[in-house]
Amino acid sequence: MASSQKDQNGDKGLYAFLRRYQQYEADKDRTDVLIKDLLMYTENTESRLLKENGSLRQQLNNAHMDLESVKKSLQETKRRLGDMEDRNPYIMVLIDGDGLIFKDHLVKQGVEGGRKAANELNSAILEKFNYTGDTPITVVAKVVANVLGLSRAMKWNSCIPSEITLYDFISGFSQIRPDFEFVDVGQGKERADAKIIDSARFHLRNFNCKQVVMGISHNSGYGPFLDGLINNNTTKQRITILEGTPTVQAIVSIGVGIMNCHTIFRSEKLLSRVPQDRAQTTMSIGPSYAAIAQTKVASPPPQITLPIALKKTAAPARPVQSPPPEWYPGPRGFDKPIAVNQAVLERLKKRKGEDKLCNNHFLRGPCSKGDECKFEHDYNPTKEEMKVIALFARLNPCTSGQDCDVDNCIYGHHCPSTINGVCTNARCKFEMEDHPPGVKFKHSRLSE
Repeated sequence: MASSQKDQNGDKGLYAFLRRYQQYEADKDRTDVLIKDLLMYTENTESRLLKENGSLRQQLNNAHMDLESVKKSLQETKRRLGDMEDRNPYIMVLIDGDGLIFKDHLVKQGVEGGRKAANELNSAILEKFNYTGDTPITVVAKVVANVLGLSRAMKWNSCIPSEITLYDFISGFSQIRPDFEFVDVGQGKERADAKIIDSARFHLRNFNCKQVVMGISHNSGYGPFLDGLINNNTTKQRITILEGTPTVQAIVSIGVGIMNCHTIFRSEKLLSRVPQDRAQTTMSIGPSYAAIAQTKVASPPPQITLPIALKKTAAPARPVQSPPPEWYPGPRGFDKPIAVNQAVLERLKKRKGEDKLCNNHFLRGPCSKGDECKFEHDYNPTKEEMKVIALFARLNPCTSGQDCDVDNCIYGHHCPSTINGVCTNARCKFEMEDHPPGVKFKHSRLSE
């Protein structure tokens, strides 16, 4: 125990005084000297501790001064740059103007109607999203459309008296608010859907963007984009669908919020006009992937020769049936049918969830999502399997529809599941106008 109590300085500590006391206990003179030495030791120790305490206090004071300096520096930085969490918060409204169309009574008013539409849209967004941050929020709106095509369609549907009326409306919409614009993308490579998708991705990556409102309720082609974009609940809560015409099932099933705005936008679609000056060439619609695989060429009937000529009798008159109306889906026309092996088709249909093959990877690869893609990439498909993959991709509508100018586009430009005037796909994602006139549906459509 004595060794454990020994001071780090050997016999110079208090333990040394204890040993001396034990040695001098019987000698009074030497005990007095011991007491004197002990008092001097205590005084020196106290002096040393006071000095060390003063040094520690000085260091603590310096640390406090450094902390205050850092706080002032941070406050100055915030003053110059602003509070990042509340700096310029905004709501981004992206509208596909080819399908989400402003009400006729607004467009007919021209410039004044455009101004009214902009103000009403701004008010509706602010009322819907009651932002509670310290900084006032801004509504930024961008409408993209093929203005020439839209103006002609609206005039043909008697929505406006002349095509110039829409241009006046667009002018008023873009003038009244600095963050509102109406962009004409024409029919070229920069189409409305591409700008909507790219803009949505950009603004969702911006922290200051509190909400992205997308006016795409009419187009099921946006479904795959939304499905791939929404990977967590936080992102899903930041996306809202702005509804004019009823939202298609392909978007409803994703589970994003829907904002009804029928006071500003049409709830009915424009009627499509079939051109009468096209060549009178009848084209057949590509059948569904199951029907293609099952189709066989019928052999001609056997020829029978009779020894006695039979008396000819007049065949009973049959009612004359009018041929089905010819259908010209648009400038893109019809996709070429793809014949597949039925056994291969059934085998690949059984692959579910993450085991499903990635259409983009094998048809246009490599997949741009990389490891984040939820479908299978590590697979070596055969030639017959590649045909089936192409058919599966064809079941998803191209977002450009008949305006698509991509030669090797893997998506469908009209419903591939229609045969003999009947759509057989229980989960058909194509719009009504992507089917021939008078089409019947084997399965009920949930939303149109």
